[in-house]
Amino acid sequence: MDIVIRRARPEEYEAVGEITAQAYLGDGLLDFGESDEYLSELRDVAKRSAAADVLVAVLGTGVGERVVGGVTFVPSGGPMADIAREGEAEIRMLAVAKEARGHGAGAALVRACVERARSTDGCVRVVLSTQRTMHSAHRIYGRLGFTRAPDRDWNPIPDLDDIMLLTYELTL
Repeated sequence: MDIVIRRARPEEYEAVGEITAQAYLGDGLLDFGESDEYLSELRDVAKRSAAADVLVAVLGTGVGERVVGGVTFVPSGGPMADIAREGEAEIRMLAVAKEARGHGAGAALVRACVERARSTDGCVRVVLSTQRTMHSAHRIYGRLGFTRAPDRDWNPIPDLDDIMLLTYELTL
């Protein structure tokens, strides 16, 4: 399966948003399911694209191409950063459609983000947050050289004690 990684086009935003939303919903990653406020953020690719680089994984070429995944790459100091510090880029909202999983799209998206970070002036590290249950993603990060940074784990909703995001980092 040939996978091409490129920037998302405006006409693909809806598809990327839906892939991301369905991945999070289908994997049980949203504590409040369909009523989770974060779901609208996951679907709002136009907003993310205005503040960061949204990349897509595409199968096929030309008329037959199909978007099967996406990721948001936040360059050093970008407004969409949750945990990135000065000199760090951040990877957010990585998602691959269920039917396309296991074929390398997720790893290809992460590799593309790492390459972008390497070409960003002053960027020395890539960071990301992940949920405890995202075991497939953890394996990808480990294979690509990311290591756990437990001192940077954080809770995006401090009022809820059970939502702790794990932090991974890769020094460039």
